[in-house]
Amino acid sequence: MTSKIHNLSISDEGKTVTVNGWVEKIRDHGGVIFIDLRNDLEILQAVIEPEERKIFEIAEKIRNEFVIEVSGIIRKRPKGTANQKMTTGEIELFVKKLHIFSKSKPMPFQLDEYSKAGEEIRLKYRYLDLRRPEMHKNLVMRSDINHVVRNFLVNKGFLEIDTPMMTKATPEGARDFLIPSRLNQGKFYALPQSPQLFKQLLMIGGFNKYFQIARCFRDEDTRKDRQPEFTQIDIEMSFTDCEEIMKISESLLIELFDKVLGVKLEKFPRITYSHAMEKYGSDKPDLRNPILLHDVKELFINSEFKVFKEPANSDKSKLVAMKIDKEISRGQIDEYTKFVSNFGARGLAYIKVNELKKGEKGLQSPIIKFLSESEIKNLISRLDLKDGETVFFGAGNKRIVFDSMGALRQKIAEDFNLIDEKSWKPLWVTDFPVFEETPEGSLTPSHHPFTKPMSTIKELEEKPELAVSEAYDLVLNGFELGGGSMRIYDVNEQKKIFSILGINNEEAQQKFGFFLDALEYGCPPHGGIAFGLDRIVMLMTGEESIRDVIAFPKTQSAMCLMTDAPDKILNEELEELSIKSTIEEND
Repeated sequence: MTSKIHNLSISDEGKTVTVNGWVEKIRDHGGVIFIDLRNDLEILQAVIEPEERKIFEIAEKIRNEFVIEVSGIIRKRPKGTANQKMTTGEIELFVKKLHIFSKSKPMPFQLDEYSKAGEEIRLKYRYLDLRRPEMHKNLVMRSDINHVVRNFLVNKGFLEIDTPMMTKATPEGARDFLIPSRLNQGKFYALPQSPQLFKQLLMIGGFNKYFQIARCFRDEDTRKDRQPEFTQIDIEMSFTDCEEIMKISESLLIELFDKVLGVKLEKFPRITYSHAMEKYGSDKPDLRNPILLHDVKELFINSEFKVFKEPANSDKSKLVAMKIDKEISRGQIDEYTKFVSNFGARGLAYIKVNELKKGEKGLQSPIIKFLSESEIKNLISRLDLKDGETVFFGAGNKRIVFDSMGALRQKIAEDFNLIDEKSWKPLWVTDFPVFEETPEGSLTPSHHPFTKPMSTIKELEEKPELAVSEAYDLVLNGFELGGGSMRIYDVNEQKKIFSILGINNEEAQQKFGFFLDALEYGCPPHGGIAFGLDRIVMLMTGEESIRDVIAFPKTQSAMCLMTDAPDKILNEELEELSIKSTIEEND
C-alpha cells in the first residue's frame, strides 16, 4: 500500500512503506545517494546505499523532476542530521525497491528560482509552474475557499443551480465572446458575461434562494485583476431587501476569512457613492490609506486664478485639495504630474508648506503669486496646514479629477509606506447613481440596466441623471470584491430604463423579449450580489495578480501561451459554419 509523505513521522520508525512523487533533489555523498522526494509539497529523504547494487545503478541515472516510486524501511536520521524545518525532518527512507515511472527533460526554469523566470516562460510551461510551492498553495487555498462558500450558502438554505453557458448576446457593459451555430447558420450564441437574467428568471420560477460558482466571459482588455474568463460567486434572493443581502454577504466574508486565514474581519462601515468619490476619488476606496480629498470650491469662487475659478463655478467640474504630511521633492512632484496626466489631467498644482509663521513667504509654489492673501489664509485654515506638509490640487472635469486624484492618493500612500499591509478594511459603498454619462453625453448604466432605482418612473423621466439606485458594492483594501443590487420587478419600470438608455421597444423586444415577457407573469421583489472569486483568492493569498491564483490563465493579450489559443480554424470548418475570414483574404 502506498503511503502519503505528509502522514509519515518518527512514530513510523521500523515500518516498511512505499511512497511516490517527483525528485526534488538528488545528491551523491561519498557513494551514498540521497533523494529528496516531493509530493503534495512534502519532502521525504530517501537513502540508497551502494550495497543495493541494482537499485544504486538505477538511482545514478535519476535526475531532478523524474517521477519515481520507492519502497523501504523508515528509520531515524543519524544524530545531528535532522531537519526541523521539515515535517519529515527526523526520518528517512532506507530504499529496498526503486521504480522510475517517467523521466524529465532539463527544466526550462528552476522551481526553486522561479523569481528569475519571467511570467511569459512560466505561462508557456504552466504545468511546471504549478509544481512551485507558491502556486500549489494558492490553488489549495482556492479549493478551500470554494468549499467554505458552498457549505455556508447551502447551510443558509440556498440552492446551487447551473445556468447556460451558451446563451443570447445581451449588452452588459463589455463585448461578448460569440459562438457560431452550425445547425442554425448565420446565428450565434454568446458566452455569458454573468448569469444575470437567468438568476432573475429563477426568482420568477419560484426558487427563492439561488447560488452558483459561475464561469463568466468578457471580451475586454485584461489587467492584473481581470481575465477574459473568470469565476464569480453568484447569489440571488426573492422577497428580500438590501439589508438582508448585505448581512448575508458580510457573514459569508467573515466566515471565509476566519476559516481560511484565521482573520477576524471588523465591522463593515457604509458610505455612499457620493461620499466615496468626494473623500477618496474612488468608488472602491482603500480605507487603510489615511489621505483624504477636500472640496475647496467655495474658497475660489471669486478668485483671479482662472485655473481654479472656472471649475469652482461649474457644476460639472471639481476643485479638490489633498494634503500629505511629507516633504516631497521637486523631482517627485514632476513624477506625480506625469502620473496624473495618464488619467487626462492637464497638470498638477501644488503648494509646499515650509514655514507657516512667515505667511506667504513660507509657502513654495508656482501658483502662490496668482492667489490672494485671503484665499491663502482660508486654505491654510480649511486644511489645517502645518510645516512640512505638501498640498496637491485637482481642478477641472469631475471624472478626470476623481480618477487622477484618487489614483494619486493611492500612489503617494504606497510610495511613503502609509498603508498597513497586514490590516483588512472592508466597507460597503451604497446609493450608486442609476446612470453614468459617457464622454459623448449619452447615459449608460452605472451597474447594469436591471438595477432598481429609488426614483419613481416620473422622476426617472424628468431627471434620469439624478436617479439613485438600490445598489451596493463590497470593497476590501481598495478592491471591489462584490457588486449587487435590488432588481427591477415591474415590466413598465424596466421598459422605462431601456427607453432612457436609447433602447426602443423593437430593440428591447429583440434583445430582452423573453425577459420582459417573464416579468408579466408574477415577479417577486428580488436582489442579489456577485463576488469575484479570483479577486478574493488573490487578496487572501497576498498575490498581486489573479493570474497567480488561476490554474491556466491568459496573458494580458488574452492568449494562452501553453496551448497557443486562440488559433486559426481550417477553412473547411469555417465553411461548415458559413463563415469566411476576412483576415485570410487580406493576407
